[in-house]
Amino acid sequence: MFAAVPLLAIPVIIYNLIAFTQDPSGAQAALTNPLFSIRMPTQTSWAISLGDLLLAAALVVLFVELLKSTTSGKTAIINHSLSMILFIVCLVQFLLLPAFATSTFFLITLMVVLDVLAGFIVTIVSARRDIDFDPTGRR
Repeated sequence: MFAAVPLLAIPVIIYNLIAFTQDPSGAQAALTNPLFSIRMPTQTSWAISLGDLLLAAALVVLFVELLKSTTSGKTAIINHSLSMILFIVCLVQFLLLPAFATSTFFLITLMVVLDVLAGFIVTIVSARRDIDFDPTGRR
């Protein structure tokens, strides 16, 4: 049953923890303040923030979710439904709560909606291939 849970809920939960433990401006600062920097070969410094790390992790999770969407069955249908609920929650938070009106959360919400769309599209395409109306196999 754990396979039915959308993994993109993890970055959303992490963002919620950051947003609800601080005021809106503090959450924005926590996401944008550099955590560390990496010296590049061009001798410039690449500053990495918590928001950057959260988006990178969400992209990796989105890749895993896209791989999961290629399966079919009851688990996949439950996963698609839970992903849709997660998208609705993200959309409501983005539109109504000040701490969630950031580019970081918008991009996470965009990843969630892409997961929803990819899941439904892959399921429809694979279902279309599974249906065979002619018992002889000719079209």
